[in-house]
Amino acid sequence: MAEWGLGRPDTARELAALTDAGINYSPAEVRRPAWTLDTHLHGLPAERPGPPEPGGPWERACRLVRDYEFTPPESVRALYDPAVPLLGRNMLLQLRFHGLHLYCGVRITEVVDETRNDGARVWGWAYETLDGHLERGKVTYEVVKYRDTGRVEFVAASHSQRAPHLDPVLTLGWSLFGRRAQLRFYRRCGERIRAAVSTDGHADPVPPATPPRAGGLVSVPSDAGARLSHPPEIHCVAPGG
Repeated sequence: MAEWGLGRPDTARELAALTDAGINYSPAEVRRPAWTLDTHLHGLPAERPGPPEPGGPWERACRLVRDYEFTPPESVRALYDPAVPLLGRNMLLQLRFHGLHLYCGVRITEVVDETRNDGARVWGWAYETLDGHLERGKVTYEVVKYRDTGRVEFVAASHSQRAPHLDPVLTLGWSLFGRRAQLRFYRRCGERIRAAVSTDGHADPVPPATPPRAGGLVSVPSDAGARLSHPPEIHCVAPGG
């Protein structure tokens, strides 16, 4: 059940609680038109043809994707335990819409590390939504290098739909702003990862791994910053519960 309040929840506790949460949909349900299927391609700085270059755009982008450092902090932030292996790791997402902060769980259920039949080198991972999430579905993030041309891309592919048990206020908000927020999120992810791997002769702008908080957890993206004061906020844990 959704929990509303004006105070920030204990996010470490909420992350730990995700251990017992299940994925909130079945892949057998996924079909148009009830579900939205998306693929967003973002070109990154190219490399020379051949395998990924050491320290080049492909490797740098992979590092950002691995740590979930590319997410736009004005829209989505995340808390996770880096000591947990990537496959099976839970993350507590904070979805931000002005003064409304929604806390939703996801689990990384797939890691992609392969060379495809066309020679493309691909690395990435996918998460699926857990019980209580605002949405139902799966998002896959991949960094692709085409060896024949040197082209490098960041690809975000997803299938999603609104969770069926949102309260009337969130249902209305989703109807008015949900799709627009989704598209803006994917556009901003592409902009941020492109900017982070484009050096233009300057110092490496890829942020270092986020220092762990108390308890060994990390909060990303590391450039989210903290404000000493902020307007009133409404917090909701498991809005789709």
